[in-house]
Amino acid sequence: MWKQKACTSQVAETLKILVNHILKSTYAFASPESSALEHEIHFVLLFSRQGKLRLQKWFITLPEKEKKKITREIVQIILARNPKMSSFVDWKDLKLVYKRYASLYFCCATEDQDNELLTLEIVHRYVELLDRYFGNVCELDIIFNFEKAYFILDEFLMGGEIQETSKKSAVKAIEDADMLQETMEEYMSKPAF
Repeated sequence: MWKQKACTSQVAETLKILVNHILKSTYAFASPESSALEHEIHFVLLFSRQGKLRLQKWFITLPEKEKKKITREIVQIILARNPKMSSFVDWKDLKLVYKRYASLYFCCATEDQDNELLTLEIVHRYVELLDRYFGNVCELDIIFNFEKAYFILDEFLMGGEIQETSKKSAVKAIEDADMLQETMEEYMSKPAF
């Protein structure tokens, strides 16, 4: 029994290392000429089971009215789906990839030909970063600390593509920014003579 548990944990650790390696190699060597390796996300939406939008990040330029219309339509489509259905939805000329964590849905829109599993891994990595920063992240953390959730997303994704694959590096950058903010607040609160 002990050998089986040790073997299972070794397999899990090996899989984590392999996924990290794949993510790093996919994005480290992607260049404008190698469009086969590009994986661009058009937008990220976080919304509750009640359909309340909690976070949105757009990597494409659209008028606000169009963004609201798209958001409303996507939220309705995803909330109407059965939990046992696939987490991938073909929508217009895009592919929606979503995952529900507790009471929040995390949804990304990518090109139709992009890898859905890679997008699902990106969503999962963002949730892991949120968990690492907030402890055990919940909807209230996103509501009351939305600026931190946006900052974490900005550290992770830039222009719809992965910027940082290392959880440690991303969390360290976020903690450094928190430290800088605290130092500045402390400095600004001291009276000037």
